Amino acid sequence: MQKTISLIVPVYNEERNIPLLYDRLKKVLGRCPFNYEILFVNDGSNDCSASELKKISVLDNKVKVIEFSRNFGKEIALTAGLHNCFGDCAIMLDADFQHPLELIPEFIAKWENGAEVVVGVRSNSSEKFIKKYGSLVFYKIMSRISETELLSGATDFRLLDKAVISEFRRFTEKNRLTRGLIAWLGFKRDFVYFNAQPRINGVPGYGTLKLVKLAMSSIVSLSLFPLKIAGYLGIFITLVSGIMGLFIVLEKYIFNDPWRMNFTGSAILAVIILFLVGIILSCLGLIALYIAHIHSEVINRPIYVIRKRENF
Repeated sequence: MQKTISLIVPVYNEERNIPLLYDRLKKVLGRCPFNYEILFVNDGSNDCSASELKKISVLDNKVKVIEFSRNFGKEIALTAGLHNCFGDCAIMLDADFQHPLELIPEFIAKWENGAEVVVGVRSNSSEKFIKKYGSLVFYKIMSRISETELLSGATDFRLLDKAVISEFRRFTEKNRLTRGLIAWLGFKRDFVYFNAQPRINGVPGYGTLKLVKLAMSSIVSLSLFPLKIAGYLGIFITLVSGIMGLFIVLEKYIFNDPWRMNFTGSAILAVIILFLVGIILSCLGLIALYIAHIHSEVINRPIYVIRKRENF
């Protein structure tokens, strides 16, 4: 029986790119000896993306469309695509042409050779300075504190075997970094390196603020290090305050202040209280991040809402 490849494309205000992307995908997939489905996830676009997708899905029953009731974000759009695809493997890609479609056969070839996850790794970047180096810093931090390895330059342009997709569907957290969850799963990996191209039309859907929020959420969800900081600080403060207290006792009360430091009780108390209040507030801030994260999980809202489907 011939295998099926699922293409998952999150869409947010990409009306000008959708017809071009569809035509190029048809040409690339037409050269592959597999059945295929193209699954567009319209993430609450407020332009004419929905109508463009409707036109295509009416003419081609291999094109499936999921339309969200509002904008839930790219990570949730990718999740919806993985929840609703039916292929023996799925390839996720952006609609802005920064992911070279010509590499799709290479992804499939590596999958046929036994790779269960094929990751597209960006060799260059056409992003602006803040995003480019912010991403570099994020991956540096995550590689040090995360319990799973995140490769710098790794993108959402990747292929997943159906076994990986089946396990991915078991994740329930709302705040998620898709590539981080896939890395956590493990499985046999291979890589395809590519040079990112500039966007053809439109502007990126992820601004700097959204990326910062995603980074913070990812650090909390993929690492316990921020929570451990409170413990590390507690040990450090205990040692420092113990040594400082011992020094004051010896200098002031045992040796009768030989260095004439003239420590006063109120001054010592004020410094210690101010210092400890700062530490307590820092620890409370870190704990608050986890409380907020737990809250979002406990309320158990659906992670997305589908308005309608096409060709399912």
